[in-house]
Amino acid sequence: MSFAYPWAALLAVPFAVAAWRMFRRGDRRAVGFSALSRIPRVSAGWRSRAAAASAWIFAAGAALLIVAAMRPRVPLARETRSVDAIAIAMVVDVSGSMAALDLTPPGEKYSDSTTRLAVVKKLFAEFVEKRPDDLIALVTFGGYASARSPLTGDHAALLNVLKGVEIPSRSYDENGMAIAADEQMTAVGDGLACALSRLKDSKPASKIVILLSDGVSNTGAVEPEEAAEAASRLGVKVYAIGVGTMAKQTPIFARNAFTGRRVLAYADMTFDEAQLKSIAAKTGGRYFSVNDRDSLSAALEEIDELEKTKIEADSWNRWNEKFQYPLSAGAALAVFAVFLSVAAARRIV
Repeated sequence: MSFAYPWAALLAVPFAVAAWRMFRRGDRRAVGFSALSRIPRVSAGWRSRAAAASAWIFAAGAALLIVAAMRPRVPLARETRSVDAIAIAMVVDVSGSMAALDLTPPGEKYSDSTTRLAVVKKLFAEFVEKRPDDLIALVTFGGYASARSPLTGDHAALLNVLKGVEIPSRSYDENGMAIAADEQMTAVGDGLACALSRLKDSKPASKIVILLSDGVSNTGAVEPEEAAEAASRLGVKVYAIGVGTMAKQTPIFARNAFTGRRVLAYADMTFDEAQLKSIAAKTGGRYFSVNDRDSLSAALEEIDELEKTKIEADSWNRWNEKFQYPLSAGAALAVFAVFLSVAAARRIV
């Protein structure tokens, strides 16, 4: 048994003062009378007894109402269970190259659901669903880093945020090259540093970053090597994933800057694999190179198997509320006491 609002017990203080004033007895005064045999042997009437009893009944009812205000309850189920829980920061590249279509399965048509980012979002969502007890944060980066979600155990809210992650609006020329310069920027170091800021004060002892990029770090206030050293000092492992085929003439949807029509274009794409390997090595993590949907899924599955920490956790699902019993009894006693007091005063017959 526990109380949801134990501070409501403070109501007992004014109640005790009121009860003391109600039941205290003044100075006893008497008149000497020697002929006791002449005193009539008649007991007090029912009205006198009712008036005296009503005060005690009302006090009992008020005490029960105070207990009800404290909201007594018991857990329906309490169990100590062993769970796999760690803190994870998912860091996703959203630069323009993530619109490439080279992860499209063979035989499937190119579409918005087969871009690199769309595939990553789908597989990351599946990864999150396999880690129900973890605290997970989401950071995206392109020309700058953005913290999309803090560490949270509310995975439904996290997945809703993940659905809204998109590549910033962009335009390409007929050769598939981004016209807006910032769309070609990739701030890997800033993305990693932002993730570390989310992890450094987290409670779980095990902390990792899943860093996914398909570009070359070419902007940002923090160098990737500096961010990797900071992760190493904090004891945060970085699992880096280099996504893409690094092939010339990679298919990508582009919007013609002159006609406004969306066309299928081809562009040369690459990423700094050596840098990603270095980041992973400095932090004690691993590097994964993926060039199709299956290899990305396999990389996330391997991370899922590698990073698990057993902790003991108590869990309560629902409470069995008990306040209704003292509430009903207290209200009934209070009403009865008032009725009895009025009857004793001959206000009703």
